[in-house]
Amino acid sequence: MELKKYKLGDIAEILISSIDKKSKEGESPVRLCNFVDVYHNWAITADMVGNFMESTTSEKNIDRFSLKKGYVAFTKDSETRDDIGVPTYIAEDLDNTVLGYHCALVKPDENIILGKYLNVFLHSDYIKRYFELNATGSGMRYTLSVDTLYNIPILAPSLDIQKRIGDLFSNRDRKICINRSLNHYLEAMAKQLYDYWFVQFDFPDDNGKPYKSSGGKMVWNEKLKREIPQGWSHGSLIDIANYTNGLACQKFRPTDERKLPVIKIKEMHDGFSSETEYVTADISESVKVYDGDVLFSWSASLEVMLWACGNGGLNQHIFKVTSKNGYPKSFYYYQLLNYIAHFKRMAEARKTTMGHITQEHLQQSIIVLPPDLTIPNQLEVRISPILEQIVLNNQEIIKLTRQRDELLPLLMNGQVSVKQLNNDL
Repeated sequence: MELKKYKLGDIAEILISSIDKKSKEGESPVRLCNFVDVYHNWAITADMVGNFMESTTSEKNIDRFSLKKGYVAFTKDSETRDDIGVPTYIAEDLDNTVLGYHCALVKPDENIILGKYLNVFLHSDYIKRYFELNATGSGMRYTLSVDTLYNIPILAPSLDIQKRIGDLFSNRDRKICINRSLNHYLEAMAKQLYDYWFVQFDFPDDNGKPYKSSGGKMVWNEKLKREIPQGWSHGSLIDIANYTNGLACQKFRPTDERKLPVIKIKEMHDGFSSETEYVTADISESVKVYDGDVLFSWSASLEVMLWACGNGGLNQHIFKVTSKNGYPKSFYYYQLLNYIAHFKRMAEARKTTMGHITQEHLQQSIIVLPPDLTIPNQLEVRISPILEQIVLNNQEIIKLTRQRDELLPLLMNGQVSVKQLNNDL
């Protein structure tokens, strides 16, 4: 495959957005595609616009920074070096939608370079390395200068090959997006069922009717400051689950090929990568993690998730959450999710950051408990298949994402052809 080399500034118009989130009188209302929207999406489509922030800007800015099919946007400034230079493709004309500040908008000359291909190329390790070497700043903020953006080295094959590469990657991303949308639906469905049973207390009574709505006896619980079903009580998160902290994995480095990738906060967000460290496989089973396990990052960023990235060893600052006293996964998972929201609200009310959650915090938590495991087990029967499907979908997302990230270098160095890849799909 013959490749021609260009500077991005010679084959595209590059605009630096300064449109902020403030609404001003006399300006036109717009939807704002912000830094996080660019950062988290391979492509921007019309169905996303409804979730974008509402703002205002001038007609001049609307003319310059409106998002049109074929454009590429990427992050330009951030607190961390790794977060800059992340691109996204504008897949459709987006009515009354503009690019927000800390981002750059690229309008390619489509006689030379196609936006869909350019997006793929800007995701390559080759360009990531270029941004790492040329980013300026330190400490609080990193940025890409205008000169750096202009001089981005672009390798481009013929327009026909560009189109085929762009379509290939877009098809994979479409499947990723479908899986993510499906998981949002499944997560909402499972959470709604949990809330219906354990927040609204309309679990099935002995006659199969919703308990509270059918007149089930409710009593006041002073600790919970609310009415709960008669015979129910209160307890803590410690009563229903074990919270096992990870290791200081640097003390357990592998000495042979028997090793496991280390799960840190970064891996919880992004999965395993070439930068992931390793720990010996001889660590305790209690800190080994498998797909479907519940993980809880308790330091700084409070997050709960179902792990789906493969076997690993757990680093400190993350709890592995497992059943205690026979309570099923769906019950302790959603009880914890609910209480994390409570912790975050407490921190917001104090105008501070919840630094970390300790075993003492978990012990002091107050949750509602049924008299036995009957109702939690009935819920488990209904929710467990949903959670399993979420994990399977996430596994496919990870697989497709990894394939996507590995394909471009293979294409560029001629190890595989577009035709070969299309035949494998």
